[in-house]
Amino acid sequence: MIHGSVALLLSSSLFASAAWSDTAALRGVYVGDIDASVEPCDDMFQHSNGKWHRENPVPASQPRWSRRWEAGEIAKDQLRTILEAAARSNAPAGSSERQIGDFYAACMDESALNRLGVRPVQPLLDRVDAIRQPADLQQAIATLHAVAIDVPFRLHAESDSHDPTRVIANIAGAGRGRGLPDRDYYLSSEPRFEAARDRYKLYIAKLLQLAGTSAEKAKAAAETVLRMETQFARASLDNVSQRNPKAMDNQRSFAELRKLTPTFDWQAYYGASGLQPGDVNVVELRLMEEFDRQLRSTSLADWKTYLRWHVLDSAAPSLSAPFVQEEFDFRSAYLRGATQIRPRAVRCAEATDIALGEALGQKYVEQYFSPEAKARAQTMVDNLRLALRETIEELTWMTPPTKARALEKLAAFQAKVGYPDRWKDYSSVSIRRDAYWESVLAGRRFAVSDGRATINRPVDRSRWDMTPPTSNAGYRALRNEIIIPAGILQPPSFDMQAVDAVNYGAIGSVIGHELIHGFDDKGSQYDGQGRLNNWWAADDLANFKSRGECIVQQYENYFVEPGIHHNGRLTLGEAIADQAGVRLAYRALKISQRGKPAAPMLDGLTPEQQFFISWGQFRGDVERPEFARSMMQSDNHPTGKYRVVGPLSNLTEFQQTFACRAGQPMVRPAPQRCEVW
Repeated sequence: MIHGSVALLLSSSLFASAAWSDTAALRGVYVGDIDASVEPCDDMFQHSNGKWHRENPVPASQPRWSRRWEAGEIAKDQLRTILEAAARSNAPAGSSERQIGDFYAACMDESALNRLGVRPVQPLLDRVDAIRQPADLQQAIATLHAVAIDVPFRLHAESDSHDPTRVIANIAGAGRGRGLPDRDYYLSSEPRFEAARDRYKLYIAKLLQLAGTSAEKAKAAAETVLRMETQFARASLDNVSQRNPKAMDNQRSFAELRKLTPTFDWQAYYGASGLQPGDVNVVELRLMEEFDRQLRSTSLADWKTYLRWHVLDSAAPSLSAPFVQEEFDFRSAYLRGATQIRPRAVRCAEATDIALGEALGQKYVEQYFSPEAKARAQTMVDNLRLALRETIEELTWMTPPTKARALEKLAAFQAKVGYPDRWKDYSSVSIRRDAYWESVLAGRRFAVSDGRATINRPVDRSRWDMTPPTSNAGYRALRNEIIIPAGILQPPSFDMQAVDAVNYGAIGSVIGHELIHGFDDKGSQYDGQGRLNNWWAADDLANFKSRGECIVQQYENYFVEPGIHHNGRLTLGEAIADQAGVRLAYRALKISQRGKPAAPMLDGLTPEQQFFISWGQFRGDVERPEFARSMMQSDNHPTGKYRVVGPLSNLTEFQQTFACRAGQPMVRPAPQRCEVW
């Protein structure tokens, strides 16, 4: 039975569980999406999604599209419904409902923002313009950091990788401190990167002109910004190096931090930030050395240009229409291929989630995530854990001592499902219905101070770093935990009206994926307590790395267009997690069936076939060419097609399910077949 996207969003509380006798009332895979002209063993991605893709081209406002991404946009409509009701309500001042309603209403008042132009951000620009001496510059950097304008680094809370029971300060390079997506965008001589740098300079100049800078001065300022950012990029780790935790494990005492960057007054910075000096991890030592060098050698005028630019870039989506349009034209259109800006209501719903995520999330959970859904998802997590335990116990390439330590790590693992047990209190956040940018800043100040308040304290394992409406999931190595928010526990990822085979193929594979991140090329370097600690026997570790090399070579040969292919080392962790996650989910499905009657066919498909088609449909993303090129450079995830065909072409279980023959595209030759877990 095929359900439209509206029907998919009916309340998920209709079924707490389902006996196989009720299968007729439950849905299977989206058989109407299948391209029957393509055999599963030839191209499972096209077989699972081909008809849907033909009938649902990528919308003008999106860089990629699939049923999952469509559901994500519909979920934002759910948030919009909540927010519109909150904006109309007369909830008491300071209440969560009043705050999210006022924030959303301020965002939606585009006419007011258009009248104001650059004026909302002028106080921050004035703060930068007031810099007269080096001490002023350093104070301005602290001021900007307090509102999450992280130039050219950020200081945030993180668990100590040597003692994960405590939180320390972590200093790292920051996204908005570097306007291009990736280091190579600054350094590579390839024509596409040179073109991106030229386009970036145009964007810088246009935004500065909107803020009142003359065209000539704006053009010169763009050269200054690019020069400074290029120097920071040259001193930064590349994306592959950032997958090595040891390269980013540089714990220093406060005295050693001051010695590393003697020009910067850390005592004053900590005082302005309300922080007590203590141990700190400096993720990128060379970057901080470059920062100190530029403090000494770069003029205050150039620093002011750099800071002024990043204030405008950070604020642009929250200002008048011309600023919003320029930011869209560069980041969404040029870099990602979108041709139309998304509706304002969608953008305002996202902004509210960023600023007041758990306040909005509490309302979202009340309406769209039932206790029965949480219980069923938790059962799936339990079955996935059992599947991984059995898998580890049966491994033939790992010795018993290493197996024992792997099982210890699995036993210590924590799963957060749906939403926090304790909600954040936003009552101290001043939200103004008539001042959108000021409300954005208030949300940012709260987030920065809320995080920094945990530094030099014991870890609070109950804290979440994803909001409940988030349609994503994650693994945190330093806490040895996975997070599965309510936002991803929605159709088509997870559906209370779907048979188990479909749910295990989609969200079950996601849960398995996140579990395996604890055992991928990066996560495997942390033990069960979250310490950066080698728990492997030497021969086992060598075997593990050799198996990973197989996957590196597999993905190096996946091209998105001639001359542009996946970086196997960059995507290694995600590729390991995809492959092993699907296998674990398949095993967990079998575990869920133990002691039950055999599940019948549905829509002419066996449960095993439904499982693999469900995986193919969940990962059925089609990307715009511009976005795919950007992914190859800066995203550690493979593109949608290769997230489907890559793992399945290695899996005997898939090939047996569809009776694939040697030599077919979805059957990798035995000498090239990869298996890590």
